[in-house]
Amino acid sequence: MSTAHPPTRRAVLAAALGGAVAVAAPPRPAAARTPVHSPVITSRAPTLHPEGVTWDPTRQAFLVGSVRHGTVSVVRPDGTVRTLVDDRLMVSTLGITVDPVRRRVLATYQDPGFGTRTSCRTRGKQSGLGIFDLTTGAPLHRVDLSTVPGSATGVHGADDVAVDAHGNAYVTDIVTGELYRVDPAGQPSLLLRNPDLLGRRGVGPNGIVWCPTGHLLVARYDTGTLLRVPVHAPDRARPVSLRQPLIGADGLALRADGSLAVVTNRLASDGPTAVTILRSTDDWTSATATARHTPWPDATPTTAAATPHGTYVVDGRLPQLFAGAPTDGFVLRRLPWTEDRDVAA
Repeated sequence: MSTAHPPTRRAVLAAALGGAVAVAAPPRPAAARTPVHSPVITSRAPTLHPEGVTWDPTRQAFLVGSVRHGTVSVVRPDGTVRTLVDDRLMVSTLGITVDPVRRRVLATYQDPGFGTRTSCRTRGKQSGLGIFDLTTGAPLHRVDLSTVPGSATGVHGADDVAVDAHGNAYVTDIVTGELYRVDPAGQPSLLLRNPDLLGRRGVGPNGIVWCPTGHLLVARYDTGTLLRVPVHAPDRARPVSLRQPLIGADGLALRADGSLAVVTNRLASDGPTAVTILRSTDDWTSATATARHTPWPDATPTTAAATPHGTYVVDGRLPQLFAGAPTDGFVLRRLPWTEDRDVAA
C-alpha cells in the first residue's frame, strides 16, 4: 500500500458513524463441488466490497459480507458469487461466522454511511448482530446491540463475531470498546466494558475468535495488543505477552493446528500490511510469531478464514468504496503452505 494512508475499513467505518430475505438455492451435492485448491480466488459481484469472510463446511465454500449492500453471499472455489442473505434491515455487514452445529450464519451489521441503504435514520445509529438459517438464509434473530443494558450511550459499531461450543455469540464494538454476549435465543448482554484495555473511537476491539479452553482472543487495532478474555471471568482479561505488537491488527483466524493467523493493515495505522502466524504453548498467556508474510500481495487485507484447504485472506477493495469509486472485484488469497520459519524479533 502507498504511504498515503487511505481511510478504511474499521476506523473509517467508525469515523463515519459520528425485511425481505432472498432465499438461496440448496448447496450443490458434494460430488459436484469443486475442491478448493487455487492459491488465488478472484471474484466479481456488483460493488460487493466484503470486509469479513468465513468458511462454510456444509457447502465447502466461503461466505462473505458486504459493506456496500449489507448482504451475506456464498463464494464458490471457482469465484462465482450468489446471495444467501438479503435482509433489508442491515445496511453494512462486517464480521461473519458460521455455526454449523446449529445450522446458523451470524453477521455483525451497522451503518457507517457507505451502504446503498444508508439513511439519516440508521447512519451512526445501527449496530447489531443478524442470525440466519445457514441453508436458506431465513432470519432467526436480529439483535440490537446499540442499547444493551450497561453499555455506553451514543454511537456504537458492532464489528466482529465468534461463537463458542454452546452457541453463544461474542461481538466486538470497535467504537465503544465493549464486548457483548448473545445467547442462542438471541438475548444480548454486556460481557466486558473496558475502553482503557480494549480501545475505542474506531480503533478499538476488532477481530475475535473463540478458543475451546474457554476464552476469547481479541485484537486491538491501534496498539496491536492481543487480549485473552476468559468468558466466565471477563474482568480477568489480560494482554497476551508478545515479542512485538501487531499494529493494525484486524481479523483473526484460529486454525486447526491451534495457531492463530492475524491480519494487519495500514487502513488506519502505521503497521505493516501482513499476515502473522502466532503459536502459544501456555494457553495464550504468551505467544510467539513463527511466520510473517509481508508485504502481503494485496493492499488492504482485512481478515482470514481457516479452511481444510489452507488459510485464505480477503481483500474487499474497501478504500475504493470509501473514496466514492465502488468496484466489483475482490480477492481471496491463500497463505503459502510452508509458513513456519524464523521471523525477526
